[in-house]
Amino acid sequence: MTSTITPASTGPAAGNADAGSGVGIADAPRHSAGPSAPGAAPRWTRYAFGRQPRWVRPSAAGLLVATAFLYLWNLAATGYGNSFYAAAIQAGTKDWTAFLFGSLDAGNAITVDKPPASLWIPALVGRIFGFSPLSMLVPEALMGVAAVGFLYLTVKRVSGPGAGLLAGGALALTPVAALMFRFNNPDAMLTLCLVLAAYFTTRAIERAGWKWLAAAGAVVGLAFLSKMLQGFLIVPGLGLAYLWAAPTPFRRRLLHLLGALAGIAVVAGSYIVLFQLTPASSRPYMAGSQTNSFLELTFGYNGLSRITGSGEGTPGGGGAGAPAGGNLGGLGAFGGGGGNTGFGGAAGITRMFGTSFGAEVSWLLPAALILLAAGLWFTRREAPASRTRAALILWGGWLLVTAGVFSFMSGIVHPYYAVALAPAIAALVGIGSVELWRGRGYWPARIVLAVVILGSSAWSAVLLGRDASWLPWLRIVIVVLGVVAAAAILLRLDSLRFAGQNTAGRFRNATAAAVVVVSLLAGGLGTAAWTLATAATAHSGSIPTSGPTGSAMGGFGNRAGGFGAAGGAGQAVGPGSEGTADAGLTALLTSTTTKWSAIVSGATQAASLELATNTNVIALGGWNGGDPYPTLAQFQDMVAKGQIGYYIAGGGMGGGGGFGGQGSNSEVASWVQANFQAQTVGNSTVYKLTK
Repeated sequence: MTSTITPASTGPAAGNADAGSGVGIADAPRHSAGPSAPGAAPRWTRYAFGRQPRWVRPSAAGLLVATAFLYLWNLAATGYGNSFYAAAIQAGTKDWTAFLFGSLDAGNAITVDKPPASLWIPALVGRIFGFSPLSMLVPEALMGVAAVGFLYLTVKRVSGPGAGLLAGGALALTPVAALMFRFNNPDAMLTLCLVLAAYFTTRAIERAGWKWLAAAGAVVGLAFLSKMLQGFLIVPGLGLAYLWAAPTPFRRRLLHLLGALAGIAVVAGSYIVLFQLTPASSRPYMAGSQTNSFLELTFGYNGLSRITGSGEGTPGGGGAGAPAGGNLGGLGAFGGGGGNTGFGGAAGITRMFGTSFGAEVSWLLPAALILLAAGLWFTRREAPASRTRAALILWGGWLLVTAGVFSFMSGIVHPYYAVALAPAIAALVGIGSVELWRGRGYWPARIVLAVVILGSSAWSAVLLGRDASWLPWLRIVIVVLGVVAAAAILLRLDSLRFAGQNTAGRFRNATAAAVVVVSLLAGGLGTAAWTLATAATAHSGSIPTSGPTGSAMGGFGNRAGGFGAAGGAGQAVGPGSEGTADAGLTALLTSTTTKWSAIVSGATQAASLELATNTNVIALGGWNGGDPYPTLAQFQDMVAKGQIGYYIAGGGMGGGGGFGGQGSNSEVASWVQANFQAQTVGNSTVYKLTK
């Protein structure tokens, strides 16, 4: 018997036609298959699968389990990750004041240069189970699993479970997400808060629910307490989406948005008031500020300084030893006035695609931008209350504002900041791809989908080519898959059927599934491979980057295999000898009985010594040695009271000198040298401050 293969209908998919745009992007949420008759299925079945297709809940559970495995696998190899934040978490497990204010040491001399919210959960876990690398890192990994789960739920409410799974998978397989959710920087907590805010806003838009919107505001306030003003970058997108689509009169929408702002103010403002009203003698000094002020840190070093690269709050404190231009000009490769090129690449519209940020997050960024533009065009005639269009506005606003700020800021910017872009990129890819697939009978939608797939595969090959020695064959495979998938979509191979055969429907499903699988591999194999390489490699230091090398930028932190992973006695990092174990110095500080075992210039060195000795070490001058704490008078008072055991010479930012000879550091060093006897312990020069 001969068979005839004919193309299926090329019109819009049933139930998805839109007379205005010609492509079907259905407005109703697709997360439910409708109610079923009572008693139609056993109770366990209803609990297991819900009132939706049976594949939905098991698939979602599989996504979360796979994400958990990816983020938790071999997590102990990371060690203490960033020792700066690890020391603060350790301090929070030992002292409640340190916990509340984010002190770098349990003696509460000085804080980290960030708000404390991202430290709270790991510190609480450490109090319960004992402080260790895993007690610190497991909560970060679980935040990543939660972020993937809530992104799935958010996208599912708009475009159905298939889109939710695609979005959740895309987030889980973004290299910088795997990097940060297996690390102890504040970005894990920040990203989870941002995804939660988007979820609450999506729920609020459905029925103009002001309570959901207020909850979104409260979570944004918590994001602020994790990483300050960066938490506010998503607010324009969330606010515009609600203002555009919430089904209630415009005046009421404005009132609801004011309620959301009140939620932000209550959460963020309450902590600011608490900090500012607490007497300075009862709390640690606010690192990163020149006046011991949380507000100065917010709008200075962690605010406008990051945007402009100059002014008060730049490294060294603006007027207290800041390099010219505020761009760490004295740090060799990181210096110069060229827009912070050493950290994040030259400022400009292409920064997110450059060598610093590209491999972190841009694998699906071109696809997200194309799908955003296409989605807004295809839904241009939909009603204002269209949930699909509202979702595009929400996630598109998040992406464009955040990427725009990261691209053009000329102050300090690190590649791992890009994790804040990952949920928006993943959501746009999930929503846009699934909606265009549903409307692929309309030829413009088909062309856009083919361009997205082919472009994603080509860009993945470019990114992989930047490390030419790593799996060179993979680039060829991805490009071939991209060409095949794009051709299959353009030629409608997914609609092939055998005329007159009972198996026609089954065959169409098989061909459609094959096209989907090849398309997913073409667009996602590159980012998945780089993410797996990231998870398989131990990363540490202050500026970790994704990929198979596991390198941290030199002088800014310790490698996981040395001090960080061990964390026991006899594993200290000596000043000026980053990464070298100094058992003598460790033993000396461990034997002290003073409130602080030592004082050393720069927070990284102080943190490493704290973790090695489980004692309190003062970071003279904060992170980079430029903060005016402690002053000479304060230091002399501490010494007179017998509160500090040793002064350790050297140090500075990252333990490499840096700003160690400036401001109060210089005065303290000169006074110590004039009044105390130097001795050499291991690789370090120390001065005993007690009699």
